[in-house]
Amino acid sequence: MPIYEYAAVARGCPHCEAHFDVLQKLADAPLTRCPQCGSSVARVICAPNVAAGNSHLLSESHAAKHGFTQYRRSEKGVYEKAYGKGPQTISDK
Repeated sequence: MPIYEYAAVARGCPHCEAHFDVLQKLADAPLTRCPQCGSSVARVICAPNVAAGNSHLLSESHAAKHGFTQYRRSEKGVYEKAYGKGPQTISDK
């Protein structure tokens, strides 16, 4: 279930003027009133939260284990292998 952020449309209580979050189902209708003071509120569009719990999946050893290779630029037109299988360098010279 997503967490929606709401804010007061006009003057409200400190709870809704400072924005508040509500855990709602996608099918639920948006709130129109503050649950504490009853003033009008509207849903605020904000950046989504991204879960970073699987950061180990981006590690070099994990990527190399699954067959990926990464090259890093060492000079103009020359790339050296950072990890994985393949040639040590790639060059356009």
